[in-house]
Amino acid sequence: MRVDMQEKLRLALGSVKDHASIGKAMIYNYNHHDGFSNIEIAVLRATGHDNGPIDDKHMHEILFLVSNSPGSIPFLAERISRRLCKTRDRLVALKTLVLIHRLLRGGNRCFEQQLRAAHVSGHLQIMTTRWFSQTNTNSDPSLCFLHKYAAYLEERMGWLINQAGKLEPAAMSTHQGLEFRCYEDKSIDLVFRKLPKCQLVIDRVLDCSPFDILPSDNLAQAAMSNTLKESFQVYLTFCEGIAALVNMFFDLTRPARALACDILRRASHQSQDLHHLYENCKRIIENKNLEYPSVQIITMDHVIALEQCLGCTQY
Repeated sequence: MRVDMQEKLRLALGSVKDHASIGKAMIYNYNHHDGFSNIEIAVLRATGHDNGPIDDKHMHEILFLVSNSPGSIPFLAERISRRLCKTRDRLVALKTLVLIHRLLRGGNRCFEQQLRAAHVSGHLQIMTTRWFSQTNTNSDPSLCFLHKYAAYLEERMGWLINQAGKLEPAAMSTHQGLEFRCYEDKSIDLVFRKLPKCQLVIDRVLDCSPFDILPSDNLAQAAMSNTLKESFQVYLTFCEGIAALVNMFFDLTRPARALACDILRRASHQSQDLHHLYENCKRIIENKNLEYPSVQIITMDHVIALEQCLGCTQY
C-alpha cells in the first residue's frame, strides 16, 4: 500500500512538473516564434513522468520538426541533455536515454550523422550520475541498469547505420606503426579497426545484465531489447573479424601477431560471456521476437596453441 501511494505521488508531482515545463516552453515560443521551442515541447512530452513507453507520435513529431528546422539538431541535443541532467526521476532519465537510442535508430542517415556530431561537440551529453549516485546501484538494480545502458549508448554513438541498414563503426584510422603484407585493405580494416570496436560494444552489452530488469519494467525491457538487436549485428561482424584474423594470423609480422593474440584472448572470454548473456535474456527478457544468434565459443586452448606456435607474448 505504501509503495502504491509513493508511486501515485510520484506520478502526480511528475505530471505537475511536465505541465509547468511545457507551459514555460509554450510561452517562450509565443514570444520568440523561432520554431525551436516546439522541439523542446515534443521532447518534454516524449519523456514524461508517466510509466508508459515513448509514444510513436512524439518520435515522429520530433523528426518532423527537426527536418523542417535547419540547424535545429544542436538545439535538440541540448534540450535532451538538459532533460537528462536535471531530472531526479529514474523513469524520466531512462525514457530520455531510450529517446536518444530511438533517434539514432529511427532517423535518416544525415540526421544520425548530425546527432553524432552534436555528441562529439558536446551539445549531446549522455550523463546519468548527477542525481543517480553510483553508490546506490547495489541497493537498486534499476539504477544499475540505467548507468550501464547510458554507457552502452556512449559507445553506440561511435557507430552508424550504413546504406544496407547494418551497424558499422564510424570511420577512424587503423593501428599505426604496424606492417601488414599480403592482405587487402578491406581485411586489415575488418580485423584491426572494426573487430576491436566490436569488442568495445560487446563489453558494454555484457554489462547490461537482464537480472537488473523487472518483468514489469516495460521501458527497461524495451531498452534491453533494442540493445540486444544491435548486439546481434555487432556479433556477426565480430565473427567475420575473428575468421579473417585466423586466416591471416600465420602471415602477420611480430608486432601485428602480438596484437592479434590480445584480440583473440579477449574474444575467448567475450564469446563465453555473450553465450551466457543470451541464454539468460531468453528467459528474462519478454520480447519473444528476438532472433538470438548461436554463439560460437572460442576456447582458450586454441588461443594458447596459436601463441605458443608463433611465439606471441604471454600475459
